[in-house]
Amino acid sequence: MLRTHTCGELRVSHDKKEATLCGWVHRRRDHGGLIFIDLRDRYGLTQIVFHPEQKDLFDAAGKIRPEWVLRITGTVAKRLEGAERETNPTGQIELHAKELDVLNQAKTPPFEIDSTTPANEELRLQYRYLDMRREQMQRNIALRSKVFQIIRKYFTEQGCLEIDTPCLIKGTPEGAREYIVPSRLYPGNFFVLPQSPQQLKQLCMVGGLDRYFQIARCFRDEDLRGDRQPEFLQLDFEMSFGEQEDVQKIIQGSIEAILKECSTKPLKGGKVGSYTWQEVMDMYGSDKPDLRFDLPITDISSLCEGCGFKVFEDALKNKGVVRALRVPGGAELSRSEIDTWTELAKELKAKGLAYILFKEEGAHSPLLKFFSEGFVEKLQKATGAKAGDAVFFGADKVKIVCASLGRIRAEAAKRFKLIDTKVHSLFWVTNFPMFEEQDDGSLTFSHHPFTSPNLQEWKNRKENPLSVHSICYDLVLDGYELGSGSIRIHDRALQQEVFDMLGISKEDSEKRFGHMLRAFEYGAPPHGGFAYGIDRIVMIVAGEPNIREVTPFPKDQKAKDLMLGAPSPMPDAQMKELGIKVVG
Repeated sequence: MLRTHTCGELRVSHDKKEATLCGWVHRRRDHGGLIFIDLRDRYGLTQIVFHPEQKDLFDAAGKIRPEWVLRITGTVAKRLEGAERETNPTGQIELHAKELDVLNQAKTPPFEIDSTTPANEELRLQYRYLDMRREQMQRNIALRSKVFQIIRKYFTEQGCLEIDTPCLIKGTPEGAREYIVPSRLYPGNFFVLPQSPQQLKQLCMVGGLDRYFQIARCFRDEDLRGDRQPEFLQLDFEMSFGEQEDVQKIIQGSIEAILKECSTKPLKGGKVGSYTWQEVMDMYGSDKPDLRFDLPITDISSLCEGCGFKVFEDALKNKGVVRALRVPGGAELSRSEIDTWTELAKELKAKGLAYILFKEEGAHSPLLKFFSEGFVEKLQKATGAKAGDAVFFGADKVKIVCASLGRIRAEAAKRFKLIDTKVHSLFWVTNFPMFEEQDDGSLTFSHHPFTSPNLQEWKNRKENPLSVHSICYDLVLDGYELGSGSIRIHDRALQQEVFDMLGISKEDSEKRFGHMLRAFEYGAPPHGGFAYGIDRIVMIVAGEPNIREVTPFPKDQKAKDLMLGAPSPMPDAQMKELGIKVVG
């Protein structure tokens, strides 16, 4: 070994002992004839002292620059009284150098590794290997590794087998764009990279493997967000002979184990909550609301019948709804802030964002002249609005009102600092609709086509398909959807009926999902499962603003790898061999 100790290991108990450290030069300081070097590795930082009496060694130390890689042997000594650094675990000691080996020199980094303010993200991603040397990044990567270990230990203790599934599979679109991989041996044919191991883990259940888990790498060619990457790791779990509550119990236990080991924050209310999809959409306008703050949406549709304001009345005539959001302290919002929120609502297809500001001297709004007498007083009673508050309205189809007011609710919480950041809010959302209606009137699945419907409601699928709910459940942490699960269809006839409802012909379903349908003919057991994004959990626990901060080698916001320079063109010879021609 080149070293006897790490840079975070030495303590007062090592006083007068010899030690050899290896690491990077964090910083160098010349003080009063002494040279001090802070030597760093991922375990910590130790102060090294060079004395002028050792001329050659002292001269060599004077040439050292930041980020050089050194091997230093010396004697451990207590620091002088008053020179201790209580914030540093090694701050009670220093190493008096006797030998110095320069293992490698370094160019001046493009940004300061020891700066508490990180460089711009593009530069950090381009030089990710340097960015990884920062304490915050190393802490995040270590946290990520710890979460992996907790997951593996937990699911193994639950009797699960860790089973790896392939990354080259058949293309069977399940709701997201797939990455396509050409086959050299079979020109004109393609593999895809898996969006998830969904079908494969279900086939493991058909194979009698009973309980499965995997930390699976998944790929989705989608537009990026702060909590999404084109490739990511998720925990996948599947079990046979279990019902919804059984799956939820195991998954909830794994999240609680992670939070217990990795977070100091308690759960809000001391427990995991549960809501139906309809409840959270009605109260919060989102199926993944942040419940660390209490800001409900109020349905005022009945109040708006004959209210005098044509926009509200027309929305109700067109089978829409009118809902209101009270924002405590919102009366202080400027016109420019309201205009910004209005644009956010319009991004979600709202036609605008009506509002009333309840100032000390009375209500203020361009809408007041339209309302019938007594409406504002009834509105205040319904919403609880008082002087100093604002009320924002949504009047349209339910889906649009939920999306727009849900967005404004989140913005209001940030603007007025309503979020209790000292707790976690963890809860289940259940009883999702089986289908969603698209703009052209056709149906699509709410989650994926292998989700079992509520069989009591399934008989009404032809007359009222949107009334059918699925046996599906999401888990939400601090306003982020951690993941989704469901009880699966295990009967071929029922699976074919679902495909029929989605307009997937028998020929097309056989072509895309024939392997699943055939498997269901050979004694498929009842089964269900769940999957959650691991990096998303690490992001939340680490308190980071986006998932790139906890991913070792992320893509940027445009899905590019700035460090490797990918994606990149391929040589013509290789493209020809694969039978690929780029058009346009």
